Parts: sequence; C-alpha cells; structure tokens
Amino acid sequence: MRIVFMGTPDFAVPTLSEIVGHGHDVVAAYTRAPAKAGRGMELRPSPVHRAAERFGIPVLTPTTLRGEDSVATFQSHDADVAVVVAYGMILPQAILDVPALGCLNLHASLLPRWRGAAPIQRAIMAGDRETGVAVMKMEKGLDTGPVAMAERLAIAPDMTAGEAHDRLAVLGADLMVRALAALSRGGLSFVPQPEAGVTYAAKIGNDEARIDWRRPAREVHDHVRGLSPFPGAFCEMDLGKGPERVKVLRTQPASGSGEPGQVLDDLTVACGEGAVRLLQVQRAGSRAMDAAEFLRGAQLARGTRLG
Repeated sequence: MRIVFMGTPDFAVPTLSEIVGHGHDVVAAYTRAPAKAGRGMELRPSPVHRAAERFGIPVLTPTTLRGEDSVATFQSHDADVAVVVAYGMILPQAILDVPALGCLNLHASLLPRWRGAAPIQRAIMAGDRETGVAVMKMEKGLDTGPVAMAERLAIAPDMTAGEAHDRLAVLGADLMVRALAALSRGGLSFVPQPEAGVTYAAKIGNDEARIDWRRPAREVHDHVRGLSPFPGAFCEMDLGKGPERVKVLRTQPASGSGEPGQVLDDLTVACGEGAVRLLQVQRAGSRAMDAAEFLRGAQLARGTRLG
C-alpha cells in the first residue's frame, strides 16, 4: 500500500522500519521540525527524520497542517492510508479525510485508559500492572477513535518507563504491520471504545518531577520508575557543599521508618509510610551511577533530611 508515515520520537522508528521492511511504499514521512538540543544548541532532526532519510523517504516538517496548501500537499501523496505514531501535532479533519482507508494511530496504552500525551509514564506512576499498545482509527477527538487491535504488556514491579517504552515500541511495530496486512485484505474491523474507564495521560509537568517523601513508599517507588530515565524524579541533597538537585532513577521498597525524607542508613530513605532504597542516582552534569559508587564520592550522613 501507499503510506504516509507521521511520527517524531524514537518510539515511532521501529514502526517505520517494520512498514518499510514489509514492502509497503512509504511515499512521505511527516515529522516535527529540527529542534535545538545539546550544549551547543544545534538544530537536530528528529529520530523519524533521520530514519526516513536513511530509507530514502521524502521528509516534510510543516509547522501546521491547517490551510488549503497543507491539505493539497497531503492529497498529492495519493496515499491509501496514513500511519501516525507519536507525531506530536493535531491532525485537522481535512487531513483525516484525505486517505481512502483513513488514518491509523498506534497508541501506547490499552485504550480508553491513558488517552493523551504521556501514557507510558502515567501507567507506571499510577502503579498499573499492565499496559499495552493499540491500533485505532483516528477521529477528531483526543485518542477517541475505534480500536482494531491491541497487545498487552505486563508491568513488572520494578519496570521503568524507559524499559516499558522500548518493549512497547517493538510490540507496536509488529502490531501495526499486522493491522496494515488486514487492512489491505479488507479484513480490519474496528470496535468503539467503551465509555467506562477513560483516563487521561497529561504531559508530565516540571513540578511533578520532585519526589514527595510524604507519600507511601510504594507510591514513591512508582513515581521514580515512571519518570526514569526522563525527565527523572529528583530530590535535593546536601552533599557537603549545600543542597543540590539529584535525580533518582531506580529505587526499591525497603524496611524502616522515620520522618519523611530522612536518610536511615546509606541511601535508605524514610517515606510517609515505609521506606525506599535508592539504587541509581545522577548528579547534575554527571552520569548515572549505582548507590555504592555514588556514596564513594558523596557525603550523606544518617539522619540527613532530603528535600
């Protein structure tokens, strides 16, 4: 089939690769425009942009999809279907109406739970025991379209958002090519999402990354792994030169009690209920390191309160 692919981050790259590998004709790749990044603030193309160029696919980076010119350009691709994976831009109805077979979206949750921008992080932060990927037909609402296929993934008690992301990217790529195969045969059917169980996965705000030690240990643990590796949950530690921000990337529930944020021994920290042990941390400007390595270069006395 002739396909327009629309995506931006690393999560979308396996799906693009699988579509190309299964012999589909990807006539154009839409992605977000290069953004400034790194210490030099140089313009960097998105992961999908780079992958599409390796495959020799024409890349488009429009700042809007609204207006007659945008619709005319989209129509010129003469695509059978559009495949959308974490594109990061709203598709207006005029664009959704162009492909003869519609626009398919790969979403990283078991819809209708966790519609929206950050489904993987929100599922883990909420302590969900499973998540998944779903292929749905796009409509004007936010992730409200009918679902054709889904795959489930168990969330292990210590699984981080980064680990779930990588597993789901691979599951989703396979799911989408199977959906496209069924679509090409006229055998892809869609079921409306139930009204019950709808939740929304809002974008992670900067203010959410600070660890609240007053919460129960299980919630602190879920919060940390839900934000690992990015943006990273953080707290403030006084390591001998005044308070500094330190990211906490891995924890495990531990025994112990004390005032919330109190260091009980080494890097075991009291929570509102129970305690957690910090397993992997990262100081500003440094790499991630395990607790033992961190303590060799940091002074953190028992009884210290973390902010």
